[in-house]
Amino acid sequence: MYHVQGSRGIAVETRRPGALFLGTLAVVVLVDQWVKTVVRCALHPTESIPVIEGFFHITHVRNAGAAFGLMPGQRSLFILTSLLVLVAIALYWWRARPRSLVLALSLGLVSGGAIGNLIDRVVAGRVTDFFDFRVFPVFNVADMGIVVGAVGLFAWALFAPIEPHQQVEKEPEGGERDPNLASLQMETPVRDPGADGDAR
Repeated sequence: MYHVQGSRGIAVETRRPGALFLGTLAVVVLVDQWVKTVVRCALHPTESIPVIEGFFHITHVRNAGAAFGLMPGQRSLFILTSLLVLVAIALYWWRARPRSLVLALSLGLVSGGAIGNLIDRVVAGRVTDFFDFRVFPVFNVADMGIVVGAVGLFAWALFAPIEPHQQVEKEPEGGERDPNLASLQMETPVRDPGADGDAR
């Protein structure tokens, strides 16, 4: 992997963005599905195990809504939204062929999170959540991927290095020069008045 630097001196490119994107996506999906399987096998729905009493618990929640339990009961809408997001990312990747390190990671995180929760909704009709911080809605690995990826995309949009542009040659004041006139002036020889006098 290598990088180039923009005008702000930030590493912006990777040699294999496709491999980075797919690798990130695969890791998020595999880890998300594995942890969800462990939670479903180890805990009954609503059962909770305190990790840090009163602060962080592992709680088995069957979420029929979006990330963090928002908008419950909209399964078809969430499936359609996930598919549209994945299609949009695929089309963008195919057309833009991005090489940005941050962009490849962020899109991989968002795609992996979308696929992880999409699998739950298609197979089980609801998403398994388990990270419970008591003062925050219960969430899972896929939700983390979506949120971190979205933050990465926002940061990339704001702080992506500005590539230097070639300087455009300034035109003389008073408007654009006629290229034909300029070439004619260069080709027309300048006569020396003294030469005519010597000839006479």
